[in-house]
Parts: sequence; structure tokens; C-alpha cells
Amino acid sequence: MLHIKGDTLEGGGQIIRTAMALSAITGEPCKIDKIRFNRPKSGLQPQHLAAVKSVAQLCNTKIDANIGDTSLIFEPKEIKGGHYEIDIGTAGAISLVLQSLILPSLHAKQPVSLKIKGGTHVKWSPTMDYMKSIFSYYMKKIGVDFSLNIENYAFYPKGGGIVNATLKPATPKALTIIDRGKLIGHEAVSVASEDLRKNKVAERQVNAVENFFDLEKKDMNYVPSLSTGSSIHVSALFENCILGESSLGERGKKAEEVGSEAAIGLKNQINGHACLDKHIADQLLPFLAFAKQDSSIRVSEITPHVLTNIWVIEQFLPVKFNVNEKDKIIEVKVK
Repeated sequence: MLHIKGDTLEGGGQIIRTAMALSAITGEPCKIDKIRFNRPKSGLQPQHLAAVKSVAQLCNTKIDANIGDTSLIFEPKEIKGGHYEIDIGTAGAISLVLQSLILPSLHAKQPVSLKIKGGTHVKWSPTMDYMKSIFSYYMKKIGVDFSLNIENYAFYPKGGGIVNATLKPATPKALTIIDRGKLIGHEAVSVASEDLRKNKVAERQVNAVENFFDLEKKDMNYVPSLSTGSSIHVSALFENCILGESSLGERGKKAEEVGSEAAIGLKNQINGHACLDKHIADQLLPFLAFAKQDSSIRVSEITPHVLTNIWVIEQFLPVKFNVNEKDKIIEVKVK
């Protein structure tokens, strides 16, 4: 049984998500302790517990885990295809639960469909607009048949969002992106709860972005939601890659600030000559570790999340990573 120290490097929930996914695929039991040990609320929180329970369900096994637990033991069985419904029970991030399930779902013998209830636009996690724009783009790049649909939107704190996803069994392809090629254009997706329509929050978020970029495409939507909230996602599409940045509205934060924050974040990534933004880099590494050929990607930043995921992957798989801090290039050596 592998022993994974949950306080290693970044020490957050990502260690749990990646370790559970890799344990499910390899069939290697694991014990994770010191879970989120250095966080204000240590141990498993609702979205982490939902991820843990759902991976166990996918593997047709049970796991003894509860809110606040700082250790767990996972003994996976065969990954089963089929339909799964997961309720986080709060506005916990649906995107983070998805991160635990997508990779192991590719190793099922039959397609997997997921219906997840929780938060679609939540702080400290990828928004579902980011997942639809950036994550889905790279899944297609590596040959993964992945579809994503937002049925209901949900902002913090009440939740109530619903996301549907389907995946077909596949072996991820290698990815080499060192040069992003010519710029094709910029796009923005601005969303706000229905009660913000009268203040034109969605439009104002986009207008702020247009102070920085000409937008080839812009979507502005008002959606029913149990909680007031807004978000904007901005992306830059190139010949070989896509970069993205999201920003969330919150009480006391003007719509113009939300739009400008996302635009400035994206502009900084573009100026840094990255091919992959800092959010997608660590999410992609576990997929590339299962490719049959080596991969090489230029990222905007070698983040603690990247280094942590590399450490977890190397505990489970005979792959090696070469990290060039100067040029911000990560090589995945699978041979």
C-alpha cells in the first residue's frame, strides 16, 4: 500500500484528487494522511469528501471517510462504466470533483455519464465556463471524447448548480506545445444571476474586458440562481493552444473590476509567451502521464500545484518529469 503524505509541498485537496484517481486506475491501494494539514480548516471538506466518495463509487467499492478526517485508506476495485449522480451538498466546486473522476472514467470498459450537483462558479477553483472553454479544448487535443453541459448555474454560498458530463474510454495522446503560433482571437463569456440584470452586470464585465482586447465573440447571460453572483471568463485562441482567465464577482466588487481582473490576468499570461495557462498545466499532467509518447509543454508559471501533482504522479507511475524553470517547459518522459 502506497503512503501519501497529504502535507507535501502545496498540501491541498489536489493531492487527494490526484492520488485517488491514480489509485483507481493502477489498482494500487493507498493511505493518505495529514490531509490539508496546514489549511485553516484541516481535513476533508464537503467537496473533497464528494470527490473521495464518487471515485470509490466509480470503483465499485466503499470508503470510510467523513468531514474533517485527516487520513483515509482507499482500496480500489475495477472501474465501472455507467451513470453516476453526485451531490456535493453545498456550493462546493463541481469542477474539482470532476477533476477526480475524468481520468479514471477513461479507464472504464464502458462510457461514463456524470450528473454533479454543487457550485458552478466558486472561488479558488476553475469555473465551469473555464472548464468548457479551456479544459475541454485540451481534452480534444489529447484525444479524449468529453462533453460538458451546465444545466443549472450556482454561486456561493447556496449551491444548487447541476453539471452533466459524458466520457468515453480512451488512452490520452501525448502533447507537445512549445510555440503557440499566430493569434486567432479573443472571446469572453460573462454570466450573472438574474437579479443583477437591472444593473447590467454581465454587459459591464464585458465592457471592461474590451478596454484591453478586441473580442471576436462575447456571450452575456443572466441565469436563475439561488445566490447572487457573477463571473467572466476570457480566452485567447492561438493556432496551437488556448489561454484563459476567469474572475468572480463578490459583494463590494464592481462589475468593471471583475472584467478588468480577468483581462489583466490573461494579458500577463500572453505577455509571458506561455502556451498553457497556470490553471490548466497541473490538471493536464496526470493525463499526459498515461500517453504512449513523451510530452513537452510551455506553461505560464511553474506553480506549487504543478510541482505537487508531479510528486503525486511519480509515487504511482514509472514516469519522469523534467522541469525547466527558466524557460517554463515541462517534459513528461513516459518511455
